[in-house]
Amino acid sequence: MTVAAERPGPLDGLRVVDFSGMISGGFATLMLADCGADVVFAEHPEHPDPLREWPPFEEGVSLWWKAIARNKRCVTLNLSTDRGRDLALDLVRDADVVFENFRPGTMERWGLGYDDLREVNESVIMVRISGYGQTGPRSEKPGFGTVAEGISGWAHANGFPDREPLLPPISLADLTAAQFAVMSTLMAVFERDVGRGGSGEGQVIDVSLYEPLFRLFVGDVEAFDVQGAVRDRRGNQHPNAAPRNVYETADGYITLSASNQRIWERVARAIDREDLIDQDRFATNEKRVENADALDAEIEAWTREHSTDEVIETIEAEGGILGPVYDMRDVFADEQYAARDDVVTVDDEEVGTFRTHGVIPKFSRTPGAVTHAGPPHGAHNVEVYSDLGRSAEEIADLEREGII
Repeated sequence: MTVAAERPGPLDGLRVVDFSGMISGGFATLMLADCGADVVFAEHPEHPDPLREWPPFEEGVSLWWKAIARNKRCVTLNLSTDRGRDLALDLVRDADVVFENFRPGTMERWGLGYDDLREVNESVIMVRISGYGQTGPRSEKPGFGTVAEGISGWAHANGFPDREPLLPPISLADLTAAQFAVMSTLMAVFERDVGRGGSGEGQVIDVSLYEPLFRLFVGDVEAFDVQGAVRDRRGNQHPNAAPRNVYETADGYITLSASNQRIWERVARAIDREDLIDQDRFATNEKRVENADALDAEIEAWTREHSTDEVIETIEAEGGILGPVYDMRDVFADEQYAARDDVVTVDDEEVGTFRTHGVIPKFSRTPGAVTHAGPPHGAHNVEVYSDLGRSAEEIADLEREGII
């Protein structure tokens, strides 16, 4: 695989082949591509990535797809055929990293397991994302993020105590797994190329959908093992700090957290309730957590009498920490987002000009960039396969046979 033109970002020169689909692998390689990696994304020629069918649509094209496939080169490839396998191995030959998220064992059946990839590239890193991981009694079962959000403990802990467990409004398990996949990819690249002189060898990275969410429950494993404690749903309150909640104002909502004594006392002064500081039930953080409902009622009695802007201005003047509750309309109008280029403009041949996420996080010298939105199906077939030495006639033949 020939590397594409120089790309801005700290990962310029990193070569990635993405055989995954849907959200977890797609978001992981999106983050790599945003930071300069050359990502070649392969879809089945007859069955494109399902995200191409996710609304909302503009000019009949999915905006989801335009977002998650941006900065990537898109090709088509039927991995389950012999000629498709040969093309896949040619793509892998010069790659640094390969992503896949099929059910465990699928790549092996196609002759594209890790041992097969190592035969053409012993330094390749293979990132495997699946519902339950590559091992264990459930490893061969299909898995979606919704199920992972259930078994990770996340749904049980999320929501209000008098209601059923609550799933997130975004694909949280997939997106969290993607973050862990990116982190572990860069760790493996460091070990191969830099650490202790660089081993020069690749390895397999096994990422499940449920374990990254499970790993976020810091302290909960220890609390259950030592004390038998199980986290319960607390709504917007926090089990370790109070006050912490969403509070209604006269015209909206604010979020507020006072996780130490000094900040709590500032909040109490700001709302003209210094008397609360000396009340025994609110005297320490531990007692405030025990009496969080009563404390929230006292705070919200004040916030409801003032506009969101007044609440923020008053409490911030005393050194409290709080903010408004935004929807996307508010985000687009906010000067902080604008100052940091968190929303940028991209031109697209299918949809036209639109705005999308900027590159996050920010690098001072190699900032990354959005060079293009998600491409059409197979848009880079000729470019990528020509780089592999395939002639125009052979590429046309591969297309006629349904290989690409």
